Amino acid sequence: MNRIRRLVSGCLTAWLWLASSGYSFSQSRPAADSVDAFLRRQMRERRITGLQLAVVQRGKIALLRSYGLANVQDSLPVTNRSVFPVYSCTKSVTGVAIMQLVEEGKIDLAAPVARYLDGLPAPWQPVTIRQLLTHVSGLPDINRLLNPNTFGLDALGSEEAAWAKIQAQPMDFAPGEQFAYNQTNYVLLGKLIDKLAGKPFAEVFQQQFAVAGMPSTVLGDSRDVVPRRVQSYRYVTRLDGKTLGAEKLVNVYGEHPPFRRTASGLNSTAEELARWVIALQHGQLLKTKAALRTLWTAGRYNNGTPTQWALGWVTKPRPSHSAVTITGGSVAAMYVYPEDDLSLIVLTNQAGTYPEEFLDELAGYYNPKIPLADPLTALRMQLQRRGYAQALAEELKSKPKSQWPTENDLNDWAYRLMNGRGRVKEGLEVFRLTASLYPGSWNAYDSLGEALLKNGRKEDAIGMYRKSIELNPNNQHGKKVLEQLTK
Repeated sequence: MNRIRRLVSGCLTAWLWLASSGYSFSQSRPAADSVDAFLRRQMRERRITGLQLAVVQRGKIALLRSYGLANVQDSLPVTNRSVFPVYSCTKSVTGVAIMQLVEEGKIDLAAPVARYLDGLPAPWQPVTIRQLLTHVSGLPDINRLLNPNTFGLDALGSEEAAWAKIQAQPMDFAPGEQFAYNQTNYVLLGKLIDKLAGKPFAEVFQQQFAVAGMPSTVLGDSRDVVPRRVQSYRYVTRLDGKTLGAEKLVNVYGEHPPFRRTASGLNSTAEELARWVIALQHGQLLKTKAALRTLWTAGRYNNGTPTQWALGWVTKPRPSHSAVTITGGSVAAMYVYPEDDLSLIVLTNQAGTYPEEFLDELAGYYNPKIPLADPLTALRMQLQRRGYAQALAEELKSKPKSQWPTENDLNDWAYRLMNGRGRVKEGLEVFRLTASLYPGSWNAYDSLGEALLKNGRKEDAIGMYRKSIELNPNNQHGKKVLEQLTK
């Protein structure tokens, strides 16, 4: 174990039990101790360097906790005042800003973006505001043009150059036909806010923060001097073009150019985000309950089926204990359970920790029915006990489809296992389960082909890509991969 690994391990052992920087409000001592034990286990298993938790119950902050290290180099602990980058959780703030414009009568969610912004490419003009918010626009993703390691502008030189280049790219698909997570959507939303609010979107955001009481919450990135901002980390196995003998802990550096900060770039604390959620649910940011319901209502594809995304938030519909969520950068997650009057915010500074994978389970300490109500959480807990080689397909098929994890949830989880956490065999088993439950899905077979390929099973992968293209002859990605595999 190298020096940094020993330092992280030793400091985590010391600091995990020392929650003196955390404090509880209405949470009972035994329940708080159970939450502590659960989070300590998650930190060990996921090698989380530092973590903040805020729990909101019945409109009040019920629990605040801080664990681990804000800075490994100097052994500085996380406190409740430590500021974390929250990446795409920023999109939830953008969604609220757009809904404020809706309430003011300045924007129509069903209107095409060309009604409000001039000079857009012809294929972009019919895209609606709601399609931008729900990632079904079909626009090319501006992230493709940015540095893949830092997401900075680098050789492009300027926002204007990047914007001109992305507008020259072809559409990925017809608006409303498919889902594709896309930062261009939120760049456009920022331009809409600038114009219709009559001030930069950063000022509009700051107004939200002032109302909610969030003095430490700011937009920025690794280039900015942000008081009390934690250092972010990741483990790598390759560095400077060489394969390392063991994993190495390295600092994370990231850029969020100002024009992209409606998509990613917010820095905050769990406590201040909890205050923001309270303000949102109690009419301080949106005037009516109807506006809040609209914010948290899924969009629609052209065929009428619901999208996974609402307006800057992700929906988790369930027969009971439904949730609306937002996650960011594999390090941050906010879950709101409206019918349970409960919200959880978890922030970490270790890439690839995916707190969204354990928030439903964490919510079970406040209402044991919540994790059981989510098919994906219930499945994950089963697989953790029984092993991933038994992916429970037949058991699930014997239940009503309402008790199955959705295809999107399974697909996202499998990719997190395979790519984010390096568990390629477990990821493959979840992709197999997805294809078994959703045999009519071309995307399920496309993803399964990718997983088989990562597991060194080329011939099996070819079969899955062929099946995917048979189901969707317009699967250009699958065709490209298949052509390369069959040369």
